[in-house]
Amino acid sequence: MSNDKKLRLLVTSGDGPRECHMAVARCLRLMEREATRMGLAISVALPDDQTLNAAPDNDLSSALVTVAGEKAESFAARWLGTVRWTAPSPFRPHHKRQNWFIGVFAVETGADFPDEIDCNDLRFETFRAGGPGGQHQNTTDSAVRLTHVPSGVSVIAKDERSQHRNKQMALERLAARLYFAQAAEAKQRRMSENLLHKQVERGNPVRCFKGPDFREL
Repeated sequence: MSNDKKLRLLVTSGDGPRECHMAVARCLRLMEREATRMGLAISVALPDDQTLNAAPDNDLSSALVTVAGEKAESFAARWLGTVRWTAPSPFRPHHKRQNWFIGVFAVETGADFPDEIDCNDLRFETFRAGGPGGQHQNTTDSAVRLTHVPSGVSVIAKDERSQHRNKQMALERLAARLYFAQAAEAKQRRMSENLLHKQVERGNPVRCFKGPDFREL
């Protein structure tokens, strides 16, 4: 990424249905076009390390967008908040609902984002990536596989012909994968806490109290 201002945005469908996943996909593609027009470097990372063009629209529940450049804050200001997509459902033709909502949130670098990854925990490997042939075919070992040894998370970057650039992209993708992993763990904890909460509400009480004086029955 550039040394200019860098911002990260989480684009998410929340718990929305497939229509919201499609809205995420469409927003991401529009973000890429807008960022390019504004002269910004942009990287889109998905939770499962798919590329944006390879992932089906109805599978994109969330993504982490990193933008860098002088106009990064202006770009972010255009997207932060709730995004509504109004359209008939492409999956349920007779469905009455036509408004689909997704959220775009700023992701702050800090305890919730593994921006400072210990270099001792990383293993870089380079290899020659096959391309479409001709002048675009890689003739050097420019593709990069990056593994975070403690977690076993591994990512590949082979989009660029420059090994240095691919290393940068791999680091961004790895940080995003670790971020998504942390978010998934946090979500699971919340689900467990909610389950416990319901069990407390519905369980058989071992003692019962009543009234403002907390009188035991």
